[in-house]
Amino acid sequence: MKTATFKPYSLNFKQASGTSRGVLTTKETFFLEISEDDKKGIGECGIFRGLSYEDIPEYEEMLQWLCENINENKKVLRKELLHFPSIWFGYEQAMLNLKNGEDIYFPSDFSEGYDSIKINGLIWMGDADFMKQQIEEKLKEGFNCIKLKIGVDWKSEKEIIKELRNKFSKDELELRVDANGGFTFEEAKTVLRALSDLDVHSIEQPIKAGQHSEMAELCRNTPIPIALDEELIGVLNFDDKKDLLNQIKPQYIILKPSLVGGFSGTDEWISFAESLGIGWWITSALESNVGLNAIAQYTFTKKPKIPQGLGTGGLFTNNLETRLVLHGDQLMMR
Repeated sequence: MKTATFKPYSLNFKQASGTSRGVLTTKETFFLEISEDDKKGIGECGIFRGLSYEDIPEYEEMLQWLCENINENKKVLRKELLHFPSIWFGYEQAMLNLKNGEDIYFPSDFSEGYDSIKINGLIWMGDADFMKQQIEEKLKEGFNCIKLKIGVDWKSEKEIIKELRNKFSKDELELRVDANGGFTFEEAKTVLRALSDLDVHSIEQPIKAGQHSEMAELCRNTPIPIALDEELIGVLNFDDKKDLLNQIKPQYIILKPSLVGGFSGTDEWISFAESLGIGWWITSALESNVGLNAIAQYTFTKKPKIPQGLGTGGLFTNNLETRLVLHGDQLMMR
């Protein structure tokens, strides 16, 4: 018989971090522990307040329900937790860790420390000087794929991208941008043309989620690839996922396991995307090192062909210990 408990944990940022949802100083998360005989497994239920589909008052009640029903059939649990994707994700992690022991979720050359995953360098929102400082640091560290958050001050952001492109060709430096829905439909058309002129690789979520016909039109006519991100959040049913990709036909989708239903939810999205010739990459969502480790191990098993959006665990002052290390732009386990 299995038993389960959960506990909340507050991650503290080393410095306030700007996002499209304001400036973050802390990040709330929950750890789920499942025990059986003398073994235990840990998973992280990484709710993202203000972004997660399940950001509702009943969240902790559902965590308690899972702990009380931990021996229930897996299909029953998934059905009950369908609208709580990060809790389901924590359950998947904890069960895999219970099976594999130590800090292992997906045994592989990556988890054994023999292979690595190439990641992009993330530039946080801020004034021009702050963004330039971050870019310089990433370039010194050896990143040749950088992702910038845009959509707050487009004029300044465009100048930063132009400066970068004047220094580095697209073969030397891949530039991705993430608008987090920061532009209107008409603004997005102009922005897409400007980004194309600057040889930007792709843009995530140029307009707010939920405008399916407008997003489909942008994807049909865009001069650079468009990636869906927030558009996927809350799309939980098998047929709805298929319908969304068929209607919009983006060039890429961005998959955050904590927000799209864990490993199984991510598997579904990847299966649909690949059947339609749509590319993808996997991104962490400010999880602690527990969730990040699980996501990284999973990502390696998907044999990614382009840089992934995985964090490094270095944002927080009180993160948990990890074997994850970064060598240049290669994420590894020591």
